[in-house]
Amino acid sequence: MTLYRPFAKVLAGLSVLLLAACATSTPYVEAGDGSTFGFSEQRIEDDRYRISFRGNSLTDRETVENYLLFRAAEVTLEAGYDYFIVTEDETERSTTYTTVPNAGRFSYYGYGRPFPYYGWGYRWDPFYRDYDLQERNRYTAMAYIRLGKGTKPTDLTTAYDARQVVENLGPVIARPEAS
Repeated sequence: MTLYRPFAKVLAGLSVLLLAACATSTPYVEAGDGSTFGFSEQRIEDDRYRISFRGNSLTDRETVENYLLFRAAEVTLEAGYDYFIVTEDETERSTTYTTVPNAGRFSYYGYGRPFPYYGWGYRWDPFYRDYDLQERNRYTAMAYIRLGKGTKPTDLTTAYDARQVVENLGPVIARPEAS
């Protein structure tokens, strides 16, 4: 029976690596097609939009905010404008906690050994049902923007030149891989 134990450990390790390879942060994509992650925009008036970007638990706050600014710049240029002013913005953090049972307790006699019954890892052990607590954060950034033509106002710190935003943030935007 102990012959299978090394094989099981190798199989468990490969499973963890496979799952880790599949888990990636939210790429710069439009939300939809069954996914709530990615960017979306809604035209409110001729020169006003609401832009949002929602990331998964592997997407950090800075990335979510960069993707939001990049989308705002794209919307500005697509609409034929030169700059945008952020009139209101907010980044929300949603935190969830999950518990995961501990893989096992180590006793003086090793894993899974039945004797002595009073060792660590048995039902009367105070840590028998030990759990690990995992925290997951998801960020959603939302902004209302007003579009403008010409040179951006220099007296507003919330005014952005759309072409410069696209040029400067473009290299850090992770687009989905083509399949």
